This record gives sequence, structure tokens and C-alpha cells, in this order.
Amino acid sequence: MVSMSLDLPASPASNSDNLTVLLREWSQGGQSAADAVAPLIYNELHWLAGHYLRKERSEHTLQPTALVHEAWVRLVENNSPDFRDRKHFYAIAARLMRQILVDHARQKLAGKRGSGVKPVELNEALVYSDDSAHEYLALNDALEKLAEADERKARVIELRFFSGMTIEEIAEHIGISISTVMREQRFAEAWLSRYLRFGKPEAADEYRK
Repeated sequence: MVSMSLDLPASPASNSDNLTVLLREWSQGGQSAADAVAPLIYNELHWLAGHYLRKERSEHTLQPTALVHEAWVRLVENNSPDFRDRKHFYAIAARLMRQILVDHARQKLAGKRGSGVKPVELNEALVYSDDSAHEYLALNDALEKLAEADERKARVIELRFFSGMTIEEIAEHIGISISTVMREQRFAEAWLSRYLRFGKPEAADEYRK
């Protein structure tokens, strides 16, 4: 169904261990730890932002560096962060980036009148550009509808395609088996694809258990 995957580039074990310690110190209120985290995570955050914006043309205002900066500001402004480890941190950062892109898409489309339901392909909607703001918002709406019906399935999609977690990491993060993650992902992809194509939740009902 969906061929694209998103796996964060691996960090050296020493950097990953050091980052985990600093993230836990940050969660306990250590501002100096937050300052020390920045250089350790910048490249991966920039890679993640570049993945989201790989269709965006260079002349457009929203670029990976700006997306990383805005996400970092929101992370730092969080008065009670809860970062358990590297992967959990990137899951939170990725969710913030998606929220920023959704806000940006809404601003781009503000005041524009729609022309009815437009079919949207899931693969295309996963990547943001100014020209595909409608598709990105449609995916966000679909994910919210899926979460209302089954929060875990929506979470699996978010972790797999927006946070860079592998199937094994999602299983450990959520506390379910690898086979369950794979089954949840297949179901969610089918549900989202049908919802995006027809634009209404009842169009996806045949995929419900």
C-alpha cells in the first residue's frame, strides 16, 4: 500500500547514550542539559525536516532550517518535557513538526474556497509542499478521524511515517508485539487511503474489524 518508510539515520552508540542522559536531565529541569542537547540532535532534526519538505522548492519560504528552528523553540518552551530516550524525543519533535506544517498549510489555504472533495494519495500527502497544502491538511484530518476510531492505529502511523521509528522500535515503545504493529499498520494504511480517496469516514468502514 505505502512503499515509503522513514528511518532516522543511526547515531554512534556513545552519542545516543550521552543524549539519553542529557534528555533525562532536561526532563528534570536542567537547562544546561537542554543547551547541551542542541548540537547532538541538530543534524537528525534537519534530516527529518528535509524528509518532510523534500518536494518544497528552494524559493519557497518554508525550508528545513526554519522548520527545525520553530520545532526547537517549541521544545525549549515546554516547561515540563518528558523525554525518556532518543527515540521518544524524536517522536515528540516529529509531532511538533507536523503541527507546524499543519499550521502553515492552514495559513496558505486561508480564504481560499474549496471545490468539493478531491481524491488524495497517501504517499503524496505524507510530504509537505506549499503546492500540496490541501493534501497535507487532508491527511491530518484523516489521522484525527482514525484516532477517534482507533487511537493505537493512528499512533502506529505517526511513529512509523513521521517519527522515524522502525517496526521493532514501535513495538517496544507502545508495548505490543511486532506482528501486531505490522497488522495495525496495514489496517491503518488501508483505512487512510480509502478515507483520503473518498473524503468521508463511512467510505473506510469496510476496513473496520
